[in-house]
This record gives sequence, C-alpha cells and structure tokens, in this order.
Amino acid sequence: MKHQHFAFARWTALIVPVCAALGGCMTSTPIWDAHIGEALKSVTQAQIIDPHAAEHAQAAQGVDGKAAASAMNTYDKSFQQPVPTPNAFVIGVGSGGGSQ
Repeated sequence: MKHQHFAFARWTALIVPVCAALGGCMTSTPIWDAHIGEALKSVTQAQIIDPHAAEHAQAAQGVDGKAAASAMNTYDKSFQQPVPTPNAFVIGVGSGGGSQ
C-alpha cells in the first residue's frame, strides 16, 4: 500500500505543475475581451439627448462673421501675452499711491 501512495504522490507532483503552467497560457476573460469598449459607447450615447439636433435646428442669429473672427483673435491673443501677476510678497510697496 505504501508503494501506491508514492506512485500517487509522484504523479501528483508531475501533473500539478504542468496544469499550473498551462493555466497561465489560457485567457480568463474571452467574453470581456469581445465586448471591450461597449460601456464607453453606451455611456456616451446616454449623454446625447438628440443625436440629430443639427439637422433640424435653426441657426442662431446674432453675431456676424467679422465680429466673431475679431472676438476669436482677441481671445487667442489674451493667452499669448498673459497679464503678469504682481508678487504677493510686495503688496503696496512702490505703488506711489500713498497719501502724505
């Protein structure tokens, strides 16, 4: 009977590592991988109230092309040369606005 225990232990010692090694080759998420990105698509579609709104909506009246282009240029220039912020440690020094 002891010989049977040794034979079983020997086969177990051989089969368990082989099964563990082969288990690492198998993907555990084939269904999830097939549906990747569907959650993002469904959430994005849920945020759209009317996907064909541009087809039946009237154009907004108000600003002509030249005024809109000028506003955009002014907006872009405001980021090219930002207004320098004064140093927080030099409050009121050298402003010349004091009364004596």
